[in-house]
Amino acid sequence: MTSARGASPRFDGSLSSSRERLSLAVALRDDWLGHAFSTLPADRPAAEAAVTGLYGLAGAPPPRFVWIPSPAAAPPALRDEQPAFARPRLRAADAPARWADWPVASRLASLLSALRTRLNRRVPRPWSLGHGARPAWHQVAHTMAAEDALGDGYPLRDILWTAVHDPLAATLLDGPRPAIRTALLPATEAEPLGLTFHGQHDTHWIGHYDIHARLGLAAYRAADTRQLALWAALARAAGWWWPGDGVCVVAERPAETHTEPLPGARHGELRLHHPGRPAVRYGDGAEVYALHGTAVPRWVVTEPTVARIHREPNVEVRRCAIERIGWDTYVDRAGLHLLAKAPDPGNAGSHLHLYHVPRRVWGTPGRVLLVVNGSVEPDGRRRRYGLSVPPGIDDPVAAAGWSYGLSGPQYARLARRT
Repeated sequence: MTSARGASPRFDGSLSSSRERLSLAVALRDDWLGHAFSTLPADRPAAEAAVTGLYGLAGAPPPRFVWIPSPAAAPPALRDEQPAFARPRLRAADAPARWADWPVASRLASLLSALRTRLNRRVPRPWSLGHGARPAWHQVAHTMAAEDALGDGYPLRDILWTAVHDPLAATLLDGPRPAIRTALLPATEAEPLGLTFHGQHDTHWIGHYDIHARLGLAAYRAADTRQLALWAALARAAGWWWPGDGVCVVAERPAETHTEPLPGARHGELRLHHPGRPAVRYGDGAEVYALHGTAVPRWVVTEPTVARIHREPNVEVRRCAIERIGWDTYVDRAGLHLLAKAPDPGNAGSHLHLYHVPRRVWGTPGRVLLVVNGSVEPDGRRRRYGLSVPPGIDDPVAAAGWSYGLSGPQYARLARRT
């Protein structure tokens, strides 16, 4: 995905059927995803106007703007602008009595929190939070096309949660936001980063409220509509940003972003992925690598070796590196010993391979079960992956059952796993 989509479609007031509204909602969702993964240069005038408007709502004068090429450039930029970012967070006990005396970042965070609380009252969830799992219809609706759910009698308002809200949240909250933060920003609390706002990567919540309004399914207070429009304008115009007192640091959008559809997803969910280059690359060379949605260090993509895999403490990173060189190659080079092989009862035509992992490999003795994924990848293949299982299990079917919380005989009766 190399650019933002075109102008956003708009609700023209003439749509009357639920099917037409659903079609427009899906188009708007994809439009917001396009903005989230836009690689166009920032629209600086639009971004600065939106930030200035938000500063005004927070009772602050227009800031001076410092543009940086990527989030990786934020720490030195913020250090150079001290003390504007000297008090990034407030504890309730330490907060000044007057709201106007709070740091502007804290005032903006408070504004945003209050806005979302009010908007949530106009777009209530169809189930109560804090009362256990989501209702059964929600799980079912995720497995079917939105149009089919509508045809089966699910209310449009409920379908919008599975076809719009959840895909936006799954794509962004589990995708570029944590990956970029982990790869490009310091992990230590000692680094004075201030409060980070995510610009284009805030579209998951902005799009959710915007779509309900454009479909005529929610009406907000005029002041809330104006504030939402400012957050939306900023999300369409720029990357991450850090508000300070008198100065605002704003990052450009990436120059390159690569995604793939989430396997099995029916509602446009995406994940970061590129097998041979950065999944996200900024103009200053800051890079984020990701394989099938998992953020990984550069070496996993460019120079995976068995020695590096064995030094890697992160299990997910290690798994990705093994899959890069291939399980067969890894098993051979690492000297894993095949204990047993059996047909997979839950995946007809595939086999389970159970290997012994010596202590010298991962530091502790163990077992790894190689299985073939029940779901098809975006490229049409079924991925082979390894599962760590307890060292006392010697039967591949029992090991597969253990991974699902089942006994071996229970797993053997499965018709099909996913």
